[in-house]
Parts: sequence; C-alpha cells; structure tokens
Amino acid sequence: MTFLARKTLVALCATCVCTLASAKLPPPTPEAAAKAAEAAAKSAWAGKVDNFKLCLSQDKVAAHYRKTTPSAKPATAAGTGCTDPGPFAYTPPVAKPIEAAGAHSPPGTASSPPNTQVPQAPAAAGAASAPKS
Repeated sequence: MTFLARKTLVALCATCVCTLASAKLPPPTPEAAAKAAEAAAKSAWAGKVDNFKLCLSQDKVAAHYRKTTPSAKPATAAGTGCTDPGPFAYTPPVAKPIEAAGAHSPPGTASSPPNTQVPQAPAAAGAASAPKS
C-alpha cells in the first residue's frame, strides 16, 4: 500500500468511528431517570460532607497554629463557618399528570372538535382575473 492509500484508509476509519460515536441514544425510562436523579442528589450531598470535613480539619490546623505561634492573630469571635449537611435524605419529585404538565392533546381527539372550515379563496385574486368589459 502506498502512503496516500494508508492515509485515506485511516481517515475513512476515523470518520466511521466518529459517526458511530455520535449516534443518538433513546430517552431514559422514568425509572432510570429517577435513579439518576437520586444518584446526583447523593453525589451532591457527598460533596457537602467532604467540604464540611475539610472545613473542620482547616479549623483544627488553624487552632493549632494559633496555639503554637505567639505572633499569630487570635481567632475571631464569630466562630467556625462550618455547616454540617446532616444525614442524606432524598425525596423524589412528584410526577405531574400529562395534562397538568403543560402537554397538549394531539389534534383529532375527543377533547378538541375537528376542523370543519373550508379555506376561502381571496376576493382580490378573483377580481383581478375577471375580464373588463
């Protein structure tokens, strides 16, 4: 194989891989969406817990520094800024009925009358095409 043929083959293979990778996935099922929402909430809570633990350890280090260094500034009277996120609690959102969610019924259902109007020809077009006497 020549260099140009190899280069063309590699470019073709890369194009095929990119095309397959950009395929659209089907929408998730309601159960999968609920599970993903709960996992996201748990992940956010874990981040808050990690930040709380980091804040406590920073306060401990700062207290030790103030205790062992005579030239250190004293701690402020405001106290610690650490807030405990508490235990993990997740309440799934309540699903709205389809009509309350803002969705509309498709045309031709019992809730909407059928369209019985016949389109009218414009009057100006009929007058312009009429021969003058």
